[in-house]
Amino acid sequence: MVPTTYYLILAAVIFTIGAAGVLLRRNVLIIFMCVEMMLNSVNLTLVALANQWGNLAGQIFAFIVMAVAAVEVAVGLAIVMAIVRHKDTTNVDEINLLKW
Repeated sequence: MVPTTYYLILAAVIFTIGAAGVLLRRNVLIIFMCVEMMLNSVNLTLVALANQWGNLAGQIFAFIVMAVAAVEVAVGLAIVMAIVRHKDTTNVDEINLLKW
């Protein structure tokens, strides 16, 4: 059986990679993928700790996080498509639609 510590270390590494991607990359689609990586690392943490403690609450929260991630992708991609139609780019630095 794999110790819970290994799962938590893996989740921390995945979260760090996702956070670095959000902070360093300028493409909106890559930023969304990195946010998804961060959410999946949180899911891994929730499921690992729920398994360790023998409680289903962590798995239920992981399911809720998956539902929120699906909604985030649907809404986010709709917004990105609208911006691409208007500005013809996915670079975050070039998108300034809210400026007067």
